[in-house]
Amino acid sequence: MPDPARLRDSTQIVVPCRVLDEIRDRLEAEYTVTVFEADGRCRIIGSPIEIKAVSDFLTRHGITVA
Repeated sequence: MPDPARLRDSTQIVVPCRVLDEIRDRLEAEYTVTVFEADGRCRIIGSPIEIKAVSDFLTRHGITVA
């Protein structure tokens, strides 16, 4: 059985919402993801393939993804 934490890490990215201010519309238009906001944090949720692509996209825009 897969480890839930590992599965969660491969299907979501959590960043401060302010870092998405200028790119959120493009992010949601280019990738099949859902962005949930709570307490100033944005949770980007998608398939492992989409999350990898989003991670690369964020990195290209100077956003560090842990």
